[in-house]
Amino acid sequence: MTELINAFQMAQRQFDHVAEQLNLDPQIAEVLRWPSREFKFSIPVRMDDGSIRLFFGYRVQHCDVRGPGKGGIRFHPSETMDTVRALAMWMTWKTAVADIPLGGGKGGVPVDPATLTTGEKERLCRGWIQQIWRNIGPRQDVPAPDVGTTPQMMGWMMDEYSKLVGKYTPGAVTGKPVGGGGSLGRTEATGYGVIYTVREAMQHLKLDPTKSLAAVQGFGNVAQHAAIGFTELLGGKVICVSYWDRADRASYTVSRAEGIDPRFLKSITDQYGTIDKDQAQKAGYVIEDADAWIAKDVDVLIPAALEGQVNAETVKKVSDRVRLIAEGANGPTTPEADEFFKANNIFVIPDFLCNAGGVTVSYFEGVQNDMNYYWTREEALQRLDTKMTQAFKSVLEMSEGEKVFMRDAAYMVAIKRVVTAMELRGWI
Repeated sequence: MTELINAFQMAQRQFDHVAEQLNLDPQIAEVLRWPSREFKFSIPVRMDDGSIRLFFGYRVQHCDVRGPGKGGIRFHPSETMDTVRALAMWMTWKTAVADIPLGGGKGGVPVDPATLTTGEKERLCRGWIQQIWRNIGPRQDVPAPDVGTTPQMMGWMMDEYSKLVGKYTPGAVTGKPVGGGGSLGRTEATGYGVIYTVREAMQHLKLDPTKSLAAVQGFGNVAQHAAIGFTELLGGKVICVSYWDRADRASYTVSRAEGIDPRFLKSITDQYGTIDKDQAQKAGYVIEDADAWIAKDVDVLIPAALEGQVNAETVKKVSDRVRLIAEGANGPTTPEADEFFKANNIFVIPDFLCNAGGVTVSYFEGVQNDMNYYWTREEALQRLDTKMTQAFKSVLEMSEGEKVFMRDAAYMVAIKRVVTAMELRGWI
């Protein structure tokens, strides 16, 4: 049974731990423990049957000292204000560790988007913008896609924002479709960013990717491209992925001992990450229980689903062979699990470093929107590789210099950059 995790309390615990190590002024620490602004609003939506259904929307802006807020919008049934607070806080550290001039924000709606028609989703997206448009924008706070939202939804949101402000404003929302103000390379950015950091970590650990096995949790956009990247960019082998089955309302692991074909699995996966079980079995894949992925005898574990999945209970299943954890998801590892990794000398690439590829290319998208000039896919991914590699090296240097765990080192790099900006702007 997976333990219940309060994501915001976890985010604060991680921050408090590093603030203490940095001897951060308690008054400054108290400011950074809490979001600058929080919004909760109701969104009445006309459903296809003519009825009106009330939804609730959230937006949290944690810190904008280094630039406009930045962060996705989740449409997920278990979304709460606390998960949004945590994710907004992690976004502050993510943009800082990637050294891009943005702050941290996050949004959400507690809903399963798979239960809505296309028209209902569009009206909900436009309703979300109608309630918050005065408090977001290219120089205030820039939303983007996250769990349960898509580039098409971002296109609707950008269009609604442009209508409300009376001018075409593509930079108000990122993660838009290519051809509608989006950037080439954005779809694969987070997953490929995970793999760029995995490549650097394996080089540091002297692991040969071509002789290495990986297990991936999740099969949404991030997990799909992390699996593709591990096999195609590094030449490694992914032996399983897990996924959420909407019909069964349960999670499963799909595995194949000789290695999965992530592009084949992607071809039989719907837009919400549900794999067609029957087609997978016909192709020789084995369907196992939800936690089977974490117990696999592999070199690399890539949790790329939701927060709190690697916890005090599930971490006990980790194989002795595992050398590297690459956190594709936000907050997948609890502090208790971190202690296990420290005790067993397992190298962790922390979430807000590992999965910073998405926000980095979202930043690139905003830059291109401002220029009204768009890069090729190769240009975008090359710039991403450069940014992710620099970020990894700065955190590894801090880790080795201060003799601290990689997560602590990433926090140290990020918090120092945020506090420096606070000092330079005269906030403290």
